[in-house]
Parts: sequence; C-alpha cells; structure tokens
Amino acid sequence: MDIATIAGIIVALTAIMVTMIMDGGSPAELFAHPSAIILIVGGSLGATVITSPLKTSMKLHKFLMKAFTTRKQDSNSTIELLTKLADKARRDGLLALEEDSKKIQDKFLQKGIMMIVDGVDHEQVEAILETSVEQMKARHKQGIGFFAAAGGFAPTFGIIGTVMGLISVLKQLDNPSALGESIAAAFLATLWGLLTSNLIYLPISGKLKANSDEEARERYMQLEGILAIQAGENPRIVRDKLSAFQAPGEMKGEDAGKESSKVPAAAKAGKAQA
Repeated sequence: MDIATIAGIIVALTAIMVTMIMDGGSPAELFAHPSAIILIVGGSLGATVITSPLKTSMKLHKFLMKAFTTRKQDSNSTIELLTKLADKARRDGLLALEEDSKKIQDKFLQKGIMMIVDGVDHEQVEAILETSVEQMKARHKQGIGFFAAAGGFAPTFGIIGTVMGLISVLKQLDNPSALGESIAAAFLATLWGLLTSNLIYLPISGKLKANSDEEARERYMQLEGILAIQAGENPRIVRDKLSAFQAPGEMKGEDAGKESSKVPAAAKAGKAQA
C-alpha cells in the first residue's frame, strides 16, 4: 500500500472533522442528506464516462489500485545489474549476455538486452524502446485524465445540487421554521462537490501522474544503460551515466561517496588558494 496516499487522506479528513467540531458542528452532518452524495458522485462520474472511451471507464478500479499501491523500483539494483552486464559485454562480447537476459524479471529491460544480443541496429533499439515508454505514458494518461475530468465536474454538480435545494427552499417560504435546515441542506451539495474534487479526484490524478513520471524516469535510465552496453562503453562510465538519473539521496555505495566528496574537495581547493 502507498502510505503517502492513505496518510494524506487521513490528515485531510481529520482536519475537516476537527474544524467542524470547533465551529460547533458535527461530522455526522456531512451525511445528513445522502441525496447530495448520490448527486455529486453519480453525476461527476457519469459526466466523466461520457468524455472517456468505454475501455478507459472499465479500468477505473485498476487506476484506483495504482493510486493506493506502490510499485517497487530499485534504481540502485538496476544500475548494479547494468554495470555488471556492461563489464561482461566488454570482456566477452554481447552474445555472452544471452543467458543473463533470460534471468531478468523486468520485461522492458529483458527485451532491450535481448535486442542488442540479437544484433538489432542501435537506432532501432532506441526507437523501439522509446516507443514502448511513450505508449506506457499514454496508457497512464488515460487514468490521469479520467480523475482530472471528474475533479472538474464535481464542483459544478455541487452547484447544481445547491440550486436544486434552493428551489425546494423557495417552495417553503410559508414555513420559516424549516428554512434554516433546508438552506443548510442545499449548501451541503456544494460542500460535497468541493470535497470530492479536492480530496479524491484531483489528488488521485496527481498521484497517478507522479507514479507515471517515476516509472518513465526508470525506463529512460534503463534505455540509457542498454544503449551504453551496446556501444561497448566502459562500465564505470555506464555507472556514472545511470547515476545521473538519481537524486543524491538515492545513491548508494561508490556513487554516494563520490557525491559526498565533492564539497570537501572544493573546500580544500579554496583553502589552498587562500
């Protein structure tokens, strides 16, 4: 499970409930009129389905699962693997990687290594793998766009619910004692529209985009390593190239030592000049 997604929802809900209690209300008031929830959720999802292909709408549960689950990505292990493959290819040739490629679990990486073992042209390998990454991003964009669209529709349906509620209020002008509760119920629809948009739809869209960007970064790093192996580059150069895709905090071992040694070295140079 993605702890960040769950923790964010819990923090937001807690803040809303605490605020309502501090203002003299009760969280139970949010559910006092279920018709508002039905209108907002049903209306926003229904409108979004209209704007999306049916096959995208049928994958709604998969998009939700991706927002609440974490994809295991170990950049350091990938860099180590590609560095070892680069060293072996440099010593024994690309054909020596055939057995190693069969043991690779990542299908994208395995496909790339197999292509260079089979002698596929450098430009073709790059074009095929780049196309794979772009198609992956296009598939992810479907889920991102679905929840972004729902986030845009939800507040509008909230306003529609409020207008519908106010129409009912106007019919009860001869009963002043019921006006307060009726007006509160009418504005509850607007509240639910804003809540679902800014607490569910848009955050999920943002999470899916962040996950997609992270996976694309990993794929481009693998692509760089595959092309470097095919070009017969020095394993140390391959490691340095791939480490450039990492943030300083992600680096381990030799690369982390290099990164941390840059500042002291500069400081020593400054003292020497002084």
